[in-house]
Amino acid sequence: MDTTLAKPRPIFAYRKFWAHRFGPAPFLPMSRAEMEALGWDSCDVILVTGDAYIDHPSFGMALIGRLLEVQGFRVGIISQPDWNSAADFRKLGKPNLFFGVTAGNMDSMVNRYTSDRKPRSDDAYTPNAEANRRPDRAVTVYAQRCREAFPGSNVVIGSIEASLRRIAHYDYWSDKVRRSVLPDSKADLLLFGNAERAIVELAHRLARGEPIAQIRDLRGTAFMAPRGWLPGDDWAEMDSTEVDTPGALVKHADPYAMTTPGFGQNSESTVTGSCSAATVEAPIRIVSRSERLAARRERRAHTVVRLPAYEQVKDDPVLYAHASRTFHLESNPGNARALVQAHGERDVWLNPPPVPLETEELDGVYELPYARRPHPSYGESKIPAWEMIRFSVNIMRGCFGGCTFCSITEHEGRIIQSRSEDSVIREIEEMRDKTPGFTGIVSDLGGPTANMYHLKCKDEKIESACRRLSCVYPDICENLGTDHSKLISLYRKARTLKGVKKVLIGSGLRYDLAVRSPEYIKELVTHHVGGYLKIAPEHTEQGPLSKMMKPGMGAYDRFKQLFDRFSREAGKEQYLIPYFIAAHPGTEDEDMLNLALWLKKNNFRLDQVQTFLPTPMALATTMYHSERNPLKKLHREGGEIIGTVRNARQRKLHKAFLRYHDPANWPLLREALKEMGRADLIGNGKKQLIPAWQPAGTATHGQPGNPARSTTGKSFVKTSVRTPERHVPSGKRSGGSPSGGRGTRRPS
Repeated sequence: MDTTLAKPRPIFAYRKFWAHRFGPAPFLPMSRAEMEALGWDSCDVILVTGDAYIDHPSFGMALIGRLLEVQGFRVGIISQPDWNSAADFRKLGKPNLFFGVTAGNMDSMVNRYTSDRKPRSDDAYTPNAEANRRPDRAVTVYAQRCREAFPGSNVVIGSIEASLRRIAHYDYWSDKVRRSVLPDSKADLLLFGNAERAIVELAHRLARGEPIAQIRDLRGTAFMAPRGWLPGDDWAEMDSTEVDTPGALVKHADPYAMTTPGFGQNSESTVTGSCSAATVEAPIRIVSRSERLAARRERRAHTVVRLPAYEQVKDDPVLYAHASRTFHLESNPGNARALVQAHGERDVWLNPPPVPLETEELDGVYELPYARRPHPSYGESKIPAWEMIRFSVNIMRGCFGGCTFCSITEHEGRIIQSRSEDSVIREIEEMRDKTPGFTGIVSDLGGPTANMYHLKCKDEKIESACRRLSCVYPDICENLGTDHSKLISLYRKARTLKGVKKVLIGSGLRYDLAVRSPEYIKELVTHHVGGYLKIAPEHTEQGPLSKMMKPGMGAYDRFKQLFDRFSREAGKEQYLIPYFIAAHPGTEDEDMLNLALWLKKNNFRLDQVQTFLPTPMALATTMYHSERNPLKKLHREGGEIIGTVRNARQRKLHKAFLRYHDPANWPLLREALKEMGRADLIGNGKKQLIPAWQPAGTATHGQPGNPARSTTGKSFVKTSVRTPERHVPSGKRSGGSPSGGRGTRRPS
């Protein structure tokens, strides 16, 4: 029997709403005057965002707005409203269908605060980088103001902040476990992940008059429900509210199971909680394997897993880690079950993740009639996030890497969604013709990674059944296709377009995949590297690497050999820019010392240093909060304990190891090396890490005393690097962002 996920209705197959007769707007209106100029008396949907409105598919409010517009709905934008009153939320009137609320392209707390919880002095998503234009926890604040502005209006929340806070989550900034954003925001519905399917169906159903309180079957949505609510009599609840459950006469289904029953695992015929097993006498008959698989799949589709309640996980780190592990194992759209978590007398109910878009659908989303520039109301103001991406093209979304410190998988999913070559080429041509200031340089063709374009599982049945957290750890799965030929073809066609002088790759490269395709590395190095290329080994030591789910340095060494070889053959002087993480869970002080020695041996000097913020829902954040390893089954007694770096002094020490060359760090490093019994590394020799002398006037970190002792770390550091000056060709700089991807993360 075919066990692949049934294909949903294509997002462009809906009958258009009557207002499509108005046609596309030059820009989605942000004022009453703009609405009147378009002939509108009201908006069907009003999107509220914490970012400046840039009509470009890299910005969520524009992508969702244009998608709803092409469905026939009138969409208005309220950008960066004054949240101190409801006045700004009334300026476009009451929406006929719903308010759509988002903090913007970044979580508002990540955007507004450094890793030391200090306010940032700028905001890349605001005109002229002006700070303090959005509130803390913007989704909650905006949603409450929408309710205040128009009581009774439907309020829907989504995008990255809502998506990563959909269940009880550890919040770094308050250093506690907070409730799901749903009860705090009082929203009617939360859309998580890539929300195109859900938002389109939701809008059409509301337009037909269906009450939002009755829309409970959309994948990729979460909502509040009465305690113990189930969608129907054919549903069962699996209890996963305890870590160590007592032995029983019946074998209970394992919520941690890494593969789907029917593919070599035990049956899920018995569940615990509100539904118990029952033995029914029936005539004996032969049941085929296909019938068994169909029955198991049907049971799974009508099973909800109950996570430990918010009131349990907020004070119990082990239960928190257990809930996090169970949550992450229910992330594959092909087999994920619904999840439910009690918050007081009500439940937060999460439907399974959204079904990824097909290539044709993704093409359609990116080829909507975007103006491809900021709204005219901003005048000549500079918006850094726009400046960074305006000459780049997104070719894919999602990531199957599963790195524990990253939240891409939790938001965009593991299944790669790729655009067609023709669609990407058309966008480059449109960018060339319509984007002011284009000089012929395409700054990036990428996405969350540079080289997962059109990579996928070789078998849809296996993909649908898989419950692995990563397709590339501890090694690349034998079922994963690693053929880079489609990406090579895209590069070749893009660089030969009329008016295109150079196509650079600015997104971070997954080098363990690239080494499977030497032809791709040759193509990349020969034509698409602007002097430097970003890759992310993250660490040199196995301890932290195992907690990150990253490959060892062997893959890096193989990639560097090919990179250097093809650079020489092309007659180019080019360099790798490796990114590293300091103080990640599982990292000892000795690990950071060994990394520093590797950096010095290889003549790397890290320049800008970025400290990791434990973002909601990431597995590394779970490690930091619980000091347990959610990559393994959790137990009350025993199990793997992971220490964390929490005090400021040790955080500084781990960062100092990355910047061993900075004289300001030498006093702290000398003190630490002596404490670690490695005073032999202090001196002026080539094999010594830091000198014994101190330049006059250089600052010191901290006061004399014991350096932070060896534990494992919480803050992780992403970095830009520069090679020694004698190795740097004059005037050359790396393309893309300093964060190793298409984001705008900044050094702390």
